[in-house]
Amino acid sequence: MKVPAGMHPIPPHRSPAMETIRIDPPNGLSFIGLAELWKFRELFLFLTWRDVKVRYKQTIIGAAWAVLQPVMMMVVFTLFLGRLANLPTGDVPYPLFVFCGLLPWTFFASAITNAGNSVVGSEKLVTKVYFPRMIIPLASVGSSIVDVLIASSILLVLAFWYQTTLSVSMLFAPVCLVLIGFAAVGIGAVMAALNVAYRDFRFVLPFLMQLWLFATPSIFMDIESIGHGNNTSLLAAWLPWILQINPMVLLIETFRDCILGNPVDWVRWSGSAIMATGLMVVGCSYFRWVEHKFADII
Repeated sequence: MKVPAGMHPIPPHRSPAMETIRIDPPNGLSFIGLAELWKFRELFLFLTWRDVKVRYKQTIIGAAWAVLQPVMMMVVFTLFLGRLANLPTGDVPYPLFVFCGLLPWTFFASAITNAGNSVVGSEKLVTKVYFPRMIIPLASVGSSIVDVLIASSILLVLAFWYQTTLSVSMLFAPVCLVLIGFAAVGIGAVMAALNVAYRDFRFVLPFLMQLWLFATPSIFMDIESIGHGNNTSLLAAWLPWILQINPMVLLIETFRDCILGNPVDWVRWSGSAIMATGLMVVGCSYFRWVEHKFADII
């Protein structure tokens, strides 16, 4: 095409260079990634509230289920273990003793169960948009915190009914629940990751929690009395020390001591606190290590 004199040819339109940015989750044995989680904190709150609403949607008594579950377990333990088996609890009334153990245990068990099934339950969300996947099991544990706060009202009623003396150590009880939450996050994250790859863990998880319940005898008896009395066998002497491998044993004992105003063994509790924190670190690191595969295999 001929261009008239004095005019310059119009350069052909050139579209700007297209740059493709690929967003991948962090690889390697990295920790939770607090900076990234903080950036998505609103999503965490939204998913937590969603889990709470979905759990009690179309139920007759709603959030009262958070109270009914530990109360019914307390009744069963009181009738069969407190009355018939006459398990030792010191000078503490058995209903109060066992509920102080069931409250943190119910939080722990429900948090792990919900977290273990959380990623598979959020399949459509995981496959459509990127966000730190760790938020999903964290939100499940967060929704269990709502349940334990509701159930704590029954503990206050029992403490008042049995005229429990108020003490400063009660203020430390929430710290024990935080540490139990740490352990639940770590174990729940591992179970969530394994459940994505192997759906068998959906059936293994309830069975695992039932076994763990009876492997935590501090819920329903005073384990310090095992090695005393007429039973002087070697197993009975060593059993209280063997049970301390389970971090929930001492965490539940410490929670109960804080509520009842008993002396707290801070050395033993510190060991359980380190163990619970270690479970969270290892569990979250494993989750972050394998989370980049979730969208492909879920």
